Amino acid sequence: MIASYLSAARAVADLLAEDRITAAWDRPSALDRMTVGALAGHLARAVTSVPAVLHAPEPDAAPITLVEHYTRSAWVGADLDAPVNTGIRDTADGEAADGPAVLAARTRDALAELTSYLPTERAGRPVLLSWAGWPLTIEDFLTTRMLEISIHVDDLAVSAGLPTPELPRDVLDPVLSLLHELAIRRHGPLAVLRALSRTERAPATIAAI
Repeated sequence: MIASYLSAARAVADLLAEDRITAAWDRPSALDRMTVGALAGHLARAVTSVPAVLHAPEPDAAPITLVEHYTRSAWVGADLDAPVNTGIRDTADGEAADGPAVLAARTRDALAELTSYLPTERAGRPVLLSWAGWPLTIEDFLTTRMLEISIHVDDLAVSAGLPTPELPRDVLDPVLSLLHELAIRRHGPLAVLRALSRTERAPATIAAI
């Protein structure tokens, strides 16, 4: 899991260094109400916010499951104008405020720290998500970061007219497995089965989040 996450984080650092990201910085992105710069800032947090989580004191509470994490998360299914989503956009704007070069450098620095530190981590240890208020295992936490990266490198590349980076299967497989489970819980197994096998009976969406 650690090697997979680091591969995904490197893809973020490489994408943020692209000249076309800089050129498109102030333009609207593929995500409603976010500029390309803000989207870049949001994506970068899947790398830059990780060291603080790992270095925080270990929580006493038992970790919850990944499915429960997404079930509890207030942003899942929330309206764009809901406070949780306006807060996410405000944070993204703040991350982007110093410009593309600073954001790219901050991401590279975090990646270098994580490349050195993560392999020394204890398998299965709990980490606290301070913004959520509950713990996950370190592996599940990194899976949430890979999900963010997998989705948002596509959003950012499309926004800047770049090819979407090809993430390796060891990154995408756990992400797709998680999305599959969340889609089943949200829409039911029959809807997911039909969406994947029978276009004539497929539901309009099986969006997982």
